Amino acid sequence: MTDSEIVLGLPQYEITAIERAGGTITISARHAGPISCPHCQGSRLRNKGWRRRSVRHDDWGFRQCVLRLELRKSRCLDCGRWFRQRIPGIQPFQRASESFQEMVFQQHLDGINRSCLGRRKGIGAATVQRYFLRRLQKRARQDHAPLCPKILGIDEHFFTRRKGYATTFCDLKNHRVYDVTLGRSEKALESYFLRLQGKQQVRIVCMDLAAVYRSLVRKHFPNAIIVADRFHVIRLVNHHFLACWRDIDPIGSKNRGLLSLMRRHRHNLKPEQQLRLMAYLAERPALELIYRFKQRLCYLLLKKHKTKRQCQKLIPRFLRAVVELRQSGLAQLVTLGDTLHSWSEEIVRMWRFTRSNGITEGFHNKMETISRQAYGFRNFEKLPAASAGAMFLERFGIGVCPRNWRRARRAKACGWDAGIRTPIRRSRVCSLTVRRRPNGASIEL
Repeated sequence: MTDSEIVLGLPQYEITAIERAGGTITISARHAGPISCPHCQGSRLRNKGWRRRSVRHDDWGFRQCVLRLELRKSRCLDCGRWFRQRIPGIQPFQRASESFQEMVFQQHLDGINRSCLGRRKGIGAATVQRYFLRRLQKRARQDHAPLCPKILGIDEHFFTRRKGYATTFCDLKNHRVYDVTLGRSEKALESYFLRLQGKQQVRIVCMDLAAVYRSLVRKHFPNAIIVADRFHVIRLVNHHFLACWRDIDPIGSKNRGLLSLMRRHRHNLKPEQQLRLMAYLAERPALELIYRFKQRLCYLLLKKHKTKRQCQKLIPRFLRAVVELRQSGLAQLVTLGDTLHSWSEEIVRMWRFTRSNGITEGFHNKMETISRQAYGFRNFEKLPAASAGAMFLERFGIGVCPRNWRRARRAKACGWDAGIRTPIRRSRVCSLTVRRRPNGASIEL
């Protein structure tokens, strides 16, 4: 490694001069590495002159550093195209080196506000934000595999009243968001599923009891096994049971205390609560039979980590319960029995495959928090980028912090941000404030 490479931190450069003017150091250098055509990789070139290019580089202490490079303009004799010399460490059309942008990214990630960091480096706050978002997107692309994950979670969440719902695809094995797309109908998602790569390698797909998603998965993921989400199955059972209770006892079902006791599992009730519930059910024998049947069905659905032989013993019990529901004669229970019958294969796989969509639901909570802090997203393309940045920041111990909304509105009216107490523009900017958990430092995106 030469002295020039040690000083600049860039390979194959030769320093020709170093000048100092005020607080700025200007380093004149020339790239001494081989040159080839970027179009055809040809080496038969004809020199057409020199061009100068100035870029920002890593600071020397408290002094700003500027690289003044001499680049060749060449013509390829093989393909006949003209081009300017490509140099390592500096991207085309960029006014700063990669190492300088990485330094800005790390300092902004550590909690230095973008306006303060911009004043220190002699650049604008918008430039700091651009460098930061560019690095976030680059690292997100490195973590985001182009192929579909083997264990996939699918769920929808509400975006806006104008654009409706969005569908989230989550990598349940690595606990990461794979992608977010707009729409939840088969017509809206058909084109997206056709563009997916690596659909043959998907083995397990976890979802709620949505027939649209099931038909799409069966069509586009031929090797995948569909597993129902346990939370949505239990919620469906409780929903139809409470609806049946309202038909049997309209007055008692309005009692909020009894409603809370009816929703819970038996092991979550205190002794005095069990006595109160049993006293109520003793006066209504038909409702007591339905309640005990619901409890047995829920405990059957809550089983997990079962082997193949154990699942074979549990399947007859589940099928008998479905038959009893379909023959009960009560409209709500019959509807529940028909739904469980149509999803019987996906539901019994819950005992064998313990994956659930709880990870996807957690990501939905973060997306909704980000959307609230940004006062809503009009452009859907902003949501995946902000979500990917927040998930990336979580890996560094940084989490999205809730705001005091009333204080935030007053602060923004005065031109101050409530999260980091620094002056900001009085415009509607979709910004995100996050806080590092150990020391309470804040970052503004």
